[in-house]
Amino acid sequence: MIGSHLCKKLLWRHPHDEVICLDSFFTGRKDNIVQLMHDYPTRFEVIRHDICEPITLDVDKIFSLACPASPPHYQHNPVHTTKTSVLGAINVLGMARRTGAKVFQASTSEVYGDPDAAHHPQCEEYHGNVNPIGIRSCYDEGKRVAETLFFDYHRQHKVRIKIARIFNTYGSNMRMDDGRVVSNFICQALKNENITLYGDGSQTRSFCYVSDLIDGFIKLMNSDDTITGPINLGNPSEITVKQLAEVIIELTHSKSKLVYLPLPSDDPLQRKPDITKAKELLGWEPKVSLRQGLNQTISYFERELSNE
Repeated sequence: MIGSHLCKKLLWRHPHDEVICLDSFFTGRKDNIVQLMHDYPTRFEVIRHDICEPITLDVDKIFSLACPASPPHYQHNPVHTTKTSVLGAINVLGMARRTGAKVFQASTSEVYGDPDAAHHPQCEEYHGNVNPIGIRSCYDEGKRVAETLFFDYHRQHKVRIKIARIFNTYGSNMRMDDGRVVSNFICQALKNENITLYGDGSQTRSFCYVSDLIDGFIKLMNSDDTITGPINLGNPSEITVKQLAEVIIELTHSKSKLVYLPLPSDDPLQRKPDITKAKELLGWEPKVSLRQGLNQTISYFERELSNE
C-alpha cells in the first residue's frame, strides 16, 4: 500500500527519474501499480523479486519497505517475516555499498513494543519493551535487527542511511483483508456487520494518512546526510480503538454494532509518536485530519466492494 503511493509520488515529483519497483507480491497487489505501468511506460519498471534473495541493480536511491506489516500477514509465515527484514536489509545495504546509493529503511513503531507509562508518547531515544519470543516478535525483532544492520553498515562501510519509524498508517490501496483496525472497521461498517473490538477498546493508536507519511519519506530521504534517524513519522493525534469504530460508524452511516473479543497477546495498549525530531529536522508534520483521511479511505473501500 505505502510502496504504491511512494512510487506514484516519486514519478510525479521528478519527471526525468526512473523508478524500479521490486515486489514479491506476497501481500502487495499488482492492481495498485497497474495504472503507473500504463502512465509511465518508459520510467517505471516492475520486477517480481523476493528481497530475501540478492539482486544487483544500478541505482542511486533505495527505499526499503519490504515486509508484511499487519499481524495476520506477518504471523502467517513468521520465519519468512523475520528473513524479509533481516536478509532484506543485508541485501539492500550490500547494494547501497556497491553503488554508493543512499538507502532508506521503513522501520516501525513496533520497535517500541508495548510502551510503559513513563514513555508515552514514544520518542526515538526509548529502547522499547519488546517480547523477543512472542507471536508478534517476528516483525518487531526483525525490524529492530534491520535498524542495527543499517547503523553497522553506516559506521563500518560509510553507507548513507535514513531510518523512519512508521506509526499506524492508512489510506487507499489497502487490502480488504489487511487485518488492521482501519480496514477491518470500514469494511465491516460498509457491510453493516458487527465491528470486532479486541479487549475493551480502550487501547489507543495514532493514525497517519498515507499522503502525509509519503511527504515525510521524501523529506527524510532528501535531508542532509548527517540526518540518519531514526525519526518517528506518524500522527500524534491519539484516539482509542473504540472511538475510532464509533467515528467510522458515523461516517459510513452504518447499522453495525460493536462486539468485543479477547485482546491478542502482546498487543500494545498505547501508541503515540513524539514527532519533535521530524518537526525540527525535517520541517514535517501531518496535515490531514482523521476525519478527512477516513472519508477518503471509505470512498476507496466503497469502490473496492462495488467491484467484488
